[in-house]
Amino acid sequence: MDRGNLFVMTGASGVGKGTIRARLLEYNRDMYYSVSMTTRAPRLGETNGVDYHFVDRASFEAKINQDGFLEYAKYVDDYYGTPREPVEQALAKGVDVLLEIEVQGALQVADKVPEAILVFVLPPNLSELRRRLLLRGTDSLEKIAKRLLRAKEELGYAERFDYVVVNGRLDRAVSDFAAIIQSERLRPGRMKKAIQRAGSKDAGLEAELDQLVKKLQAGD
Repeated sequence: MDRGNLFVMTGASGVGKGTIRARLLEYNRDMYYSVSMTTRAPRLGETNGVDYHFVDRASFEAKINQDGFLEYAKYVDDYYGTPREPVEQALAKGVDVLLEIEVQGALQVADKVPEAILVFVLPPNLSELRRRLLLRGTDSLEKIAKRLLRAKEELGYAERFDYVVVNGRLDRAVSDFAAIIQSERLRPGRMKKAIQRAGSKDAGLEAELDQLVKKLQAGD
């Protein structure tokens, strides 16, 4: 069985990663979404085990010591990480996996899993990102300022990624990301069975075609 593809989506806080991810999973129900673990408090409307696994700092650091993360990073005073075991299990079964993680974590995955497909989601510009963070209303002004400073730094890593998607219009961003998923699934290394089938013959169809040839020959 072929191993699944590992898609890693990252970008600045507030760029719309979660919304893109939700739309993608609506159309790719066979894809496994790895729920990250974090020490930050849940935002309004977020559900434990669905949006994140929300844990305290002691629990997170204990898992670090157990080498239980595929990646982890500290972002604006909180930890974020990807539990290793469920990702490895899904990939081994041939299931594609989507990670939605911070830039530091994405770079860790790139080092540990060279075949991972890395996608950086960009805002149209920093002013639009600031607008989204302010309207989201989940962070203090001080924390928003920290996020914007961090975003400016993170943009410098975008060229190290395999693909870049601009989230100016959500429908276009989702379409672009879906195209990336499909193009990766169509690489020759992932299409071995289709290539083998293309070079084979169908006995039933061949019998029908032989009969058609005989009819055509009889008509000459």
